[in-house]
Amino acid sequence: MIAIPLPFVVAMLLAILAAVLFIQREENTKQAFLFVALCAVTTTIVGLRWTFDLPIFRLLQPVLAACIPATAWYCFAKAHKQQGFPKWHFLPPILVLLASLTYPFWRPPLDPALTLLYVAYGAALIRISLSADHLPEKVRLSDMEKALKAERIAGAMLLMSAAIDGALAIDFALFSGQHTLIILAIGHAVLLPVLAAAVVMLGLSVAPVETLEGPSEPIEEKLSGKEKEAVIEEADLKVKEASKETGLSENDALQIMAAVDTLFKEKEAFLDPDLTLDRLARKVCIPARQISAAINQVHGRNVSQVVNEYRIERAKELLVSSDKNITQIYMDSGFQTKSNFHREFSRVTGQTPSAFRRSASAE
Repeated sequence: MIAIPLPFVVAMLLAILAAVLFIQREENTKQAFLFVALCAVTTTIVGLRWTFDLPIFRLLQPVLAACIPATAWYCFAKAHKQQGFPKWHFLPPILVLLASLTYPFWRPPLDPALTLLYVAYGAALIRISLSADHLPEKVRLSDMEKALKAERIAGAMLLMSAAIDGALAIDFALFSGQHTLIILAIGHAVLLPVLAAAVVMLGLSVAPVETLEGPSEPIEEKLSGKEKEAVIEEADLKVKEASKETGLSENDALQIMAAVDTLFKEKEAFLDPDLTLDRLARKVCIPARQISAAINQVHGRNVSQVVNEYRIERAKELLVSSDKNITQIYMDSGFQTKSNFHREFSRVTGQTPSAFRRSASAE
């Protein structure tokens, strides 16, 4: 029976996932396809490197490894609505490539450099996922918690990769590399697949592009084309200015919340299942970071929880006043999945939807 090295098995599974993403050709999974394909190629090179140990594979392995954290950061940065990609992110892979070309005349300290690179990106992803002021603006509010969880998982996997690199260095220093294959097998059986899954999870949480760019702002729909562009430009300028601010006054926070409450009560924007922080910001012409900060300051909860509370209130009305089934009710309330609806309904009311309907009927 032919034994296939583990890296090739992992690479094959990642390649299948990349092929599925490519065939779907959805706008919100383009970055996920790019990252999964990179992981598949990297894992293949790792397998070839440790099977044949050719110079070309020794050259490519660290270069591709240096591309992974920057590409992961790019995927999450797009969900946070960062425009463009700073050129300095390309610097580490270029430096690693130049350093690799000096072999065998000089042995550059690539392993410590890659370890520090993974630690830096991993810590940055975890830090931004824990910040209430840096929520992913393009992610559906109903999927916000899932997206933040994916961000933390990705950061943890990058830190795990740094730990694996450290374990390899220790193994070569103390045991002449006797445990290298075991360490690599554990790393590539867990690390890259989980990291790829986190990026795909994020991609599936991003709202479709046509939803994000639709002319749905209540103020803008009364304006001409040039006036509408001016409003959008002004809102974008406010976003940039808001990024320099550290907080909001109590009065500012209350004013922002009043604008959001008016939008939800009069326009019922919370019923849009693809509602994102970015789209909400454009509807009220207030920077997304200021909305997020105001909601957190006034309610002590994040924007997705507050929006879901509006949806739960609508669901409660439908449960009492209609005979619709639970599936129809959660869809009519702005939720996309039954699991998310049940979780949020229990969080807000302390009951399941069915129990709430029974208790309301008994009164």
